[in-house]
Amino acid sequence: KRAAGLSFADLGEAIGRDEVWVAALLYGQASAPQDEALKLAEILGVSPEVAEELTHPPVKGLGPVVPTDPLIYRFYEIMQVYGMPLKDVIHEKFGDGIMSAIDFTMNVDREEDHEHGDRVKVTMSGKFLPYKRW
Repeated sequence: KRAAGLSFADLGEAIGRDEVWVAALLYGQASAPQDEALKLAEILGVSPEVAEELTHPPVKGLGPVVPTDPLIYRFYEIMQVYGMPLKDVIHEKFGDGIMSAIDFTMNVDREEDHEHGDRVKVTMSGKFLPYKRW
């Protein structure tokens, strides 16, 4: 990707997917249909064997460790500080349940702020899944 001078947005546009999803795919956190994997392989100039690897269901997650990369750690820190408040607010609005990470989208945008410095805007949208009572 870097050698080709392409962004995740460029690759996403080429296959009709969001840039965050394409990044997750290339980091081994998602799997692609064969036609999309082959198209990405062609664009990136890699072998069909690499495309085949992109079609397999991955083992997801970072593992049971605290992330050390500063940017990723900030998300961990956000959940440490705001996780329980966020959980309670979601429960107040929706009831007892969870936000799906399967029926889910995430977008990253840049908000320009010339006075205080630009801001990162992360928007997450997941289907609410109520816990079943039986």
